[in-house]
Amino acid sequence: MPKVAIATLGCKVNQYDSDALAQSFRQAGFDVVGFDDEADVYIVNTCTVTQTGDKKSRQLLRRVIGAHPNALVVATGCYAQSDPERLEAIEGVALVSGSSDRAAIVEAVLKLMQERQPGAPPLNIVSNVAECREYEELSALGSAERTRAFVKIEDGCENYCAYCKVPYVRGPVRSRPLERVTAEVTGLVEMGYRELVLTGINLGAYGRDFGGSPDLADMLVACASVPGIRRVRLSSVDPRDVTPKLIRAMAITETICPHLHIPLQSGSDKVLARMNRDYTSSYYQEVVRAARESIEGLAVTTDVIVGFPGETDEDFEATVAAAREARFSRMHVFAYSKRPGTPAAGMPDQVPEAVKRERSAFLIKVGEELSLEYHRRKVGSVVEVLVEQAKPGQVVGLTGDYVRVVALGAAEPGDFVRVRVTEAEAGFVRGRVEA
Repeated sequence: MPKVAIATLGCKVNQYDSDALAQSFRQAGFDVVGFDDEADVYIVNTCTVTQTGDKKSRQLLRRVIGAHPNALVVATGCYAQSDPERLEAIEGVALVSGSSDRAAIVEAVLKLMQERQPGAPPLNIVSNVAECREYEELSALGSAERTRAFVKIEDGCENYCAYCKVPYVRGPVRSRPLERVTAEVTGLVEMGYRELVLTGINLGAYGRDFGGSPDLADMLVACASVPGIRRVRLSSVDPRDVTPKLIRAMAITETICPHLHIPLQSGSDKVLARMNRDYTSSYYQEVVRAARESIEGLAVTTDVIVGFPGETDEDFEATVAAAREARFSRMHVFAYSKRPGTPAAGMPDQVPEAVKRERSAFLIKVGEELSLEYHRRKVGSVVEVLVEQAKPGQVVGLTGDYVRVVALGAAEPGDFVRVRVTEAEAGFVRGRVEA
């Protein structure tokens, strides 16, 4: 039986795509092994969201080629879609595939395993993602060792933020039919998964290509209503897509996690306009307030970019103030990364790297303060935890509002336990499992 190994760089959508690709290879008779194991085929699912993603993708390809010179090496994903020629130029790459038509990868690999000649140029099967109009159905049924599963319901983005390459490498919005999603959710519940996370490239755009019905709220309620499901969580949702309908659905449906990840990106209206984000800081805060007023125990997490071209000290201070006002429970801070081909790459007033590093470090500390403040409010309370890891005398897991918990006690991965919180730190809380 031939063996294939897959490595994933980047986002949770990429991870889902890799899991779906692994499933396709299993169906074709392959044994899927770890990336550090010996295999006949190695696939690197690349990322291009930052320059670091590009660099890591190239480094990983070169590393696996050096370690396994006789294996067939495949580059796929967003970086391969963006710059296939760069990856074709890496000696030892046999196949380059983009971010669509992933079903063709298995067929191409089988063909190359039979027919490829030593020294032959790489096979390029990258298609024009801008022409994609239908969701590519590839189911990823995951691994029985996990407690949470990601379910992809949408692909593509049409927002064209000034700093982002995603619309160019993922194409237009394509939504997955509701009945196919709920069928996958049902299968995952039957496999023993206790929590499912709905994800997509632009999750809040779900249903726009269907004329707006069903929309994300409809999909969320449908998944949360599948018999046997314990938790359904949303991944990142744009503030413009946190609608009153979505808030109501989260407020009244017990199995929907009280957690929203809403990217802020900047607290400066001037910077938001230059980013082409199409909302203001005050609009963002109103969305957060409306959600908190309706959804009991809601946690709000976010992404922030510092050092965007033209960002002044005053703009950065506005971002710090916005973060404090929103009282985020967790923040992901990114220094702006120039992406060739995006409008921001050619903007004047590029911020020096040293300033980006200084602002990043400061905002990360603010984020830690906010996390600690949120976690301290849980001390003395009892929270429900889905156990993800267990070792003698200790369990680790997540609450519905996305707080990591380390607790003394015994349980198995996949169990739900009640934990009394006794201590708070910036990254997690500690406690004890109650009988």
